[in-house]
Amino acid sequence: MMQYFHWYTPEDGSLWNTVKKEAPKLAALGINAIWLPPAYKGADGASSRGYDVYDLYDLGEFDQKGTVRTRYGTREEFEAAVKAIQESGMQVYVDVVANHLMGGDETEKVTVRKVDAENRNEFISEPMEVEAYTRFTYPGRKGAHSDFVWDHQCFTGIDHVSNSDEEGIFTIQNEYGEGWEEVIDTEKGNYDYLMGADIEFRNPAVREEFRRWGEWYYNAVKFDGFRLDAVKHITPSFFNEWLDQMRQYTGRELFAVGEYWAPGQLDLLLKYIEATEGKMSLFDASLHHNFYDASLKGKDYDLTTIFDGSLVQAKPFLAVTVIGNHDTQPLQALEAPVDYWFKPIAYALILLREHGYPCVFYPDLYGAKYTDKNGEGEDTEIELVPVEGLELLIPARDQHAYGVQRDYFDHANCIGWTREGDEEHTGCAVVISNGEEGNKHMEIGKRYAGKRFKDILGKRQEEIVVDEEGWAEFLCAAGSVSVWTLAE
Repeated sequence: MMQYFHWYTPEDGSLWNTVKKEAPKLAALGINAIWLPPAYKGADGASSRGYDVYDLYDLGEFDQKGTVRTRYGTREEFEAAVKAIQESGMQVYVDVVANHLMGGDETEKVTVRKVDAENRNEFISEPMEVEAYTRFTYPGRKGAHSDFVWDHQCFTGIDHVSNSDEEGIFTIQNEYGEGWEEVIDTEKGNYDYLMGADIEFRNPAVREEFRRWGEWYYNAVKFDGFRLDAVKHITPSFFNEWLDQMRQYTGRELFAVGEYWAPGQLDLLLKYIEATEGKMSLFDASLHHNFYDASLKGKDYDLTTIFDGSLVQAKPFLAVTVIGNHDTQPLQALEAPVDYWFKPIAYALILLREHGYPCVFYPDLYGAKYTDKNGEGEDTEIELVPVEGLELLIPARDQHAYGVQRDYFDHANCIGWTREGDEEHTGCAVVISNGEEGNKHMEIGKRYAGKRFKDILGKRQEEIVVDEEGWAEFLCAAGSVSVWTLAE
């Protein structure tokens, strides 16, 4: 799959038209599914990335927040893009942000209690009445698609009250409870609250509205699956119910991947998978952490441990493997960019092995250039160049990553594996070094006896001949990856 956007995707309304045009090319390259950004109106209007959700029913159709179109285009253009992607033979995964709403239309008098920001189970004030933007009436939509009005009974907490200078995190004292919902993560005591007006899933009217919205959204845009935002902040019971409802309604499996970003904390990912009964995959934040670490340590990193503590090792069929995303890219909140030299190695590790569902990040294929403030508040220009050889590694998965896999993870600085192929696909041999040039004596299968292999990435110019037992000495350049496939 491919994440077809990044944090700094231009706000000129061109994305839907661009992906519509690019779809046939991406399908031909070997991409099978496109993950699109949140398509609905955000509080920031035409500048919104969609994660500051204002109106789930406004796909760039109504004049709200100062604009009809979203950052990415109009509803009509969105629908045309989805159709073009699917007609090219790829699936479409829509981004579902169910954690919060922002940019409320009216204030209400609400009873709240302030909590300690670092231990949110601890109240640090008595109940107090404040005014807060917790009414969402959508005057620009005038009841089209849904007449549901969100009010304070639909939210567990807020971080801004309009009639006070007091900032902080406040729980809303409503009929569903005075505290937070149950979540897996115990960071900050309870990590239910993330931002905006935090949605109250203990309210049955909220769950019912999400069911209606999901069905409406599917009827409007026949998507094939979901990327679920910020799932660590949402009670697992909501998604268990909602995904069951959506799959039953559509009569389709509808792929789902959740973003539970907890680098190096595999135990939390496994707990969430258990709590959601395997109904969704998760992004492999642990493997991303290993890649980031390996890219910084160079030859001091033991490559034989690259999959240790990863989701793809523990739950191979529920792991979506990533090299980067819109949160980890430079100047973003979870900034942890894998160093450029290591990216081809990392992509080989997710694209050419048996397990995991790999996700390609937009700038890694197309590049990106943007300016934003760094930690010191200074303007910083970032240029992300396309990953060397990625346009060869993606089709290599499509054409060669089949059949028996044999691993040779037996040297700290040089590892390799082979895929034997099957009746319809020839296999490949992969060698990786994070130090000096390397070589691996590996078995690829007797069917290749006497056959010549070449490095499709062009890092090595020689050809290698497989012996009559199906073995050969495969090579790679220093700090690099070579992918060997049949020369003829």
